[in-house]
Amino acid sequence: MRLEIIAGDALNYLEKIESGSIDVIIADPPYNLGKNYGNNNDQKTFDDYIHFSRQWIKESHRILKNTGTIYVFMGVRFISYLYSILEREYNFIFNSWITWHYTQGLGKTKGFSPRHDDILMFTKTKNYKFFLDDIRIPQKYYRSINNMRGANPGDVWTFSHVHYCNTDRQPHPTQKPEALIERMVLASSEEHDVVLDPFSGSGTTLRVCQQLNRHCIGIELNPEYVTLTKERLEQSFTGFDSIDERMERIPNDLNDAQIRDEYLNNHRTWFLKYHPNIINSFEKEIEKKYVRRENKLELFDDL
Repeated sequence: MRLEIIAGDALNYLEKIESGSIDVIIADPPYNLGKNYGNNNDQKTFDDYIHFSRQWIKESHRILKNTGTIYVFMGVRFISYLYSILEREYNFIFNSWITWHYTQGLGKTKGFSPRHDDILMFTKTKNYKFFLDDIRIPQKYYRSINNMRGANPGDVWTFSHVHYCNTDRQPHPTQKPEALIERMVLASSEEHDVVLDPFSGSGTTLRVCQQLNRHCIGIELNPEYVTLTKERLEQSFTGFDSIDERMERIPNDLNDAQIRDEYLNNHRTWFLKYHPNIINSFEKEIEKKYVRRENKLELFDDL
């Protein structure tokens, strides 16, 4: 497995990547909102920002495999322009407009406070990889007619920000939750595929690919963040720093003990494989939802 973090300008390095060699691109470019990224300030003129976007999207199309997928994070001010560039100028094929909903964000006294980012999902051709079984979420109820492997997570994803009190928080202003990237990587790649993050930032994509056994290339303009990423990759793994809360959901009506035991064993593998830090709370929920209830029923039977 190859994990490579490169200090430099994404535009310069993208030109050096072999055509048709990348399976997935996860791009979280600057939103042009004036944020301070240490050695650079995210504040271009409108025309300069659109030109910058065209450059990296053009190279992304060239280096992506025909079976490949690109995910692009973007704020509301420029997302429509990026959509147009991707679809109309470089012939990417639209697949999904994903909304990342988070519970905390900037507060406004006039107008509505923002509580989401958008993620555009495009593919290079109609023959793209997508592995639904790897990203399903648990069903709400057990039914013999249901696919108990789980349901499609939909295009609204709720993941908490990585708060500054979180021990996994990096000194980066726009760090993304690991489980958010986990879903993209699992959905659109297989083990040993190559994932590219041209705006690597805090190194979340590299960290996720390290655990999911994917090759990954990250490019980052600020050398301080490159150093932090290398340190992050050396840390021991105890579970991703976030989770879709639905992954912990235990279906109702699992009343048959044999079916329940079989399902719960599968649940740990299907939904919590990369979240061992959640297992204890999951076991407590089982105890609360089924074991205690059955003990009470047995007590009433004895009476």
